[in-house]
Amino acid sequence: MLRMSSWLATRDAKEETMDLGTRPTAEEIKATLGLEPHPTCGFVAETYRSPLKIPADALPEAYDESDRPYGSALYFLVAPGAQIVMHRIRSDQLYHHYLGDPLEVLMLYPDGTGAVAVVGSDLAAGERPQLFVPGGTFHTSHLAPGGEGYALLASTEWPGVEPPDVEHGDIEALMKAYPDFRYKIRAFTG
Repeated sequence: MLRMSSWLATRDAKEETMDLGTRPTAEEIKATLGLEPHPTCGFVAETYRSPLKIPADALPEAYDESDRPYGSALYFLVAPGAQIVMHRIRSDQLYHHYLGDPLEVLMLYPDGTGAVAVVGSDLAAGERPQLFVPGGTFHTSHLAPGGEGYALLASTEWPGVEPPDVEHGDIEALMKAYPDFRYKIRAFTG
């Protein structure tokens, strides 16, 4: 057993013991990492935001007229009641899978194509622990079937993301724009 100070333990000024030989629950992970409900990504805690800034005039036109951090990072937890909704961000991002079930990710690329990828830890099953999501790609996800109920991941983004960089997807419009993926869009968002 490893003794770890969790967010909850720090708040309550006492220590908890987490048995790393068993899988922590989603509630334990949320408490330990200080994850909070988020409108697009389940439960989230930002872990890094670069203090260095990219000047607005050095960014592509897609960004508004304000500076952006060089990069940002966050933890996110996906669970049955806290899924990732269809959205896109302007920046490139990289998902990192840490614990739990594999995550199936539907990506709708700006060029009109799309793909479904699985990010997880079972390399023999074709899963990979990282997934690159290009900037401007609408994406959503759900837990792979047959799992235990959650996935803990992280996302790193460059340039760092600010609220104006996030756009929620209009499901009906996306089904028209991506007719080859309309059934997948409905399956992931329905």
